[in-house]
Amino acid sequence: MIKIDVPGFGLLRLEHLVLDFNGTLAVDGELLAGVAERLTVLAARLSVHVMTADTHGTAARALGRLPCSLAVAPPSGQAEAKRRFVEALSAERVVAIGNGRNDRLMLKAARLGIAVVQAEGASAEALAAADLVVPAIADALDLLAHPLRLVASLRD
Repeated sequence: MIKIDVPGFGLLRLEHLVLDFNGTLAVDGELLAGVAERLTVLAARLSVHVMTADTHGTAARALGRLPCSLAVAPPSGQAEAKRRFVEALSAERVVAIGNGRNDRLMLKAARLGIAVVQAEGASAEALAAADLVVPAIADALDLLAHPLRLVASLRD
């Protein structure tokens, strides 16, 4: 668990990390450098879940040896499926990370939503739904590994 009190934002008691795959953890279906190591470290503190549309059909192979669960959203209604996934985990205990339009509802539902802007960019809706925006997944995962860094960006 990650527990930190952010003045003006409130107490974070995070137990679950929910991530998008393509555009967030991977580009063109390939896991980005440093992601596997960071997820392995975070898995000691958070239950790691990947909820994806799996555009390239590579998520299971790319994540196969990592300490995380994988769920694939249906072809239609992906944004709602991702929101429901977060809510089923108890949204108040979830940090969600994504970049796409289909991530906007999970970012909004989660206690902490982080949007990443990488090679594929990020949708305006995802940016608007997020509590934080970072340039790369490594930055987002490092914030969770060093949660006091969250205070500087989130405090009132």
